Amino acid sequence: MNRLHDKVAVITGAGSGIGRAAAELMSKEGARVVVADHDTRAAEETAALITAAGGQALPLTVDVMEEDSIADMISATVKEYGALHVLCNHVGGTNPRTDLDVLRMDMDEFDRAVALNMRSTLLGSRHAIPHMIRAGGGSIINTASVAALVGDVLQTSYGAVKAAVVSITKSVATQYGPQNIRCNAIAPGAVVTPALENNLPQEVVDSLKRGNALPYLGSPEDIGHTMVFLASDESRYLTGQLLVVDGGMTAQSSAAPGRRAMLPA
Repeated sequence: MNRLHDKVAVITGAGSGIGRAAAELMSKEGARVVVADHDTRAAEETAALITAAGGQALPLTVDVMEEDSIADMISATVKEYGALHVLCNHVGGTNPRTDLDVLRMDMDEFDRAVALNMRSTLLGSRHAIPHMIRAGGGSIINTASVAALVGDVLQTSYGAVKAAVVSITKSVATQYGPQNIRCNAIAPGAVVTPALENNLPQEVVDSLKRGNALPYLGSPEDIGHTMVFLASDESRYLTGQLLVVDGGMTAQSSAAPGRRAMLPA
């Protein structure tokens, strides 16, 4: 359980859901973890879970839409632990009530989605890279989405900015690979998180499950384990890539669920 021994990892959005799962899993693998979230209490709760299990964690409050806040997060990390090896740019999201189709979408929500998802990813990397270079290299892990890969009737802004996250990932990997910095993105499919449970009606959740090749939706730990892999030296030759972790949602034809009934018993 030492795949991340001596590594320092910063995870934004670590107060709940996938971010919390990733923080706990990285700690179990030996990392010293900075638990960053806009919700101070949630960050402290995650850090308490980690320390209670014998790990090291530093809770920090961060607003990823403010560059100064991101810079302070990175500076506090290096001041506390002396280095930075892993950055998970995980914070993101959109408002499904206002991020609608092209004709009806709220352009203020589009601007917010750009800042929350795309700009925060760029700025997190911008402030982390110099410290990673000093540490001899590092791994940046960006959270994209299957929304970057397929069209949808809603969430136009979200799909666009997550596609931009993939592009930023490839640029960072190309530009800083010679300094031994790897950058990869994860595209989660439907994952049972508080955000999913609070924003989607049950009939939509059921339709997402039917759209998977696997007979279940993902858990935060499913994505967290992928983050651990990308943070570890096991993925040392993997960079500039998008790992789609979606239960087969984007692998199968939209007709596949209905056609299953045609299979012989």
